[in-house]
Amino acid sequence: MAAKQLTKEKLREIHSLMVEGRILEERLIKMNKAGEGYFWIGGPGEEAFAVPFGMLVHKGQGIQSDFLHLHYRASATVLAMGGNSIDAIRQMRSVSTDPYSGGRNFVNHYAIKRWNIVPVFSCIEPQYLQALGTAHAQREKGCKGITVVTGGDAGTAEGDFASALVWSSRPAGISPMLMIVTNNRFGISTPWDGQHGEKNVADRGKAFGIQTVIANGNDVFEAWDALETAMEYVRKERKPYLLELSVSRLYGHSSASGAPRWNEPDCIELFEEKLIKQKVMTKEECQAVHDKMLTKITEAYKQVQLEPFPDPTSIYDHVWSKEDGNNGRDTFAEQMGVDFTHNPPQAHH
Repeated sequence: MAAKQLTKEKLREIHSLMVEGRILEERLIKMNKAGEGYFWIGGPGEEAFAVPFGMLVHKGQGIQSDFLHLHYRASATVLAMGGNSIDAIRQMRSVSTDPYSGGRNFVNHYAIKRWNIVPVFSCIEPQYLQALGTAHAQREKGCKGITVVTGGDAGTAEGDFASALVWSSRPAGISPMLMIVTNNRFGISTPWDGQHGEKNVADRGKAFGIQTVIANGNDVFEAWDALETAMEYVRKERKPYLLELSVSRLYGHSSASGAPRWNEPDCIELFEEKLIKQKVMTKEECQAVHDKMLTKITEAYKQVQLEPFPDPTSIYDHVWSKEDGNNGRDTFAEQMGVDFTHNPPQAHH
């Protein structure tokens, strides 16, 4: 369905998810600054493409569904797929109820097996290499699923990205892989202009015969159309596709840079202007959504404050495994000579 054919109800749903994603990220930033989380990195400013992306995914488990290799700015995409904002707050506070890592990883490091969301890396761009594996599996005749991998513009300087271009386009191994590059024209604190010899990241795909498109990721309608076109191409042709989306970075790179508010175009404000102009929503209705989501995120935050941190004795769970399904604690203990009965590991919070 083209973006211009989206119903008023669907446009309101997109707006609501965008606002929820933004207010969630702002809460996570506050938590980090208050010492309630060790690190923040997220995607404020990318909601206009992230929400449509999540809505267009064919989610499920196994190669007949889409595999997602996301980077650490995908909170709004996960919400659009049906994720719960409270779970991101849980991961930020490192409580045991965090469903993605059990309180063991940075915020926005998702891992959802039932939706083929492969664990998010903290390192830059290794997801492009890993995506080749699932895309290769989906080359099987009759397979309907595709692989989608996302990353930032600065990360395309990594060899992993170049390898993805090479290996996804080989005539002997053409793969159904959609590569999405979100370009905010900064790599942490380094501007684009001094680092890229190419005019556009998407231009690099042309040398490999890869279909490429550049679109405005700050515009919901343009982003929806670009994503839908790209995903349908990969589904039908079973070939790679490179989509570059221009986006804003509204709160800096991460908490390492202080997460200051940047003076860049705000995709939510731009979308609201169009919704009001098209008489889909009024200014008062838009504000009501902001108020509703602020209340929702605030209540979720209060709940998470009451939830427990991981039990210290679980520190080695999921590190080692046995065929009998043992969590791995006994295996590790045997190898390291640890006696959990008399000398349990200590946790420091």
